[in-house]
Amino acid sequence: MSGWQVLKLVWNTVNLSSIAGVVVGVIGRAQFSRGPRGLFYATGYKLRFPVAGAFTIGNVILTKHDRAYFDARPVLVRHEERHSWQYFCLFGLPMLPLYLLGVAWSFLRTGCPASRNPFERLASLKDGNYDEKPLKPLSQILSQTFRRS
Repeated sequence: MSGWQVLKLVWNTVNLSSIAGVVVGVIGRAQFSRGPRGLFYATGYKLRFPVAGAFTIGNVILTKHDRAYFDARPVLVRHEERHSWQYFCLFGLPMLPLYLLGVAWSFLRTGCPASRNPFERLASLKDGNYDEKPLKPLSQILSQTFRRS
């Protein structure tokens, strides 16, 4: 690991984001293992939320899949690692509500929770396996949302 990666590992532990990732993994009955560059994998995650192939809290990347899922997707691991740097830069847990605001903004602008989410864009939409959706008029998004319910 580089000095910066060690610093991120330590800071994301001190700022409690990696601890929160471990807690979520334990609640989700995940199995933990070391990943690259100071990351940890929490595989076999059993909870249905969030709906994602993988998600990151601190330096912990969680997935319902087994470790081979990450071994076959180094680009996805890089995407999730960028999220771990976002926790580092945002002093840990404030990242969670800010990320949710990004989800809401993206959904309002495109109907997709990731496409205009600044955190997903900074982590690379393509690397996260997201398509960039076009902007839609707010009236269209709202009418589609309320028509579904």
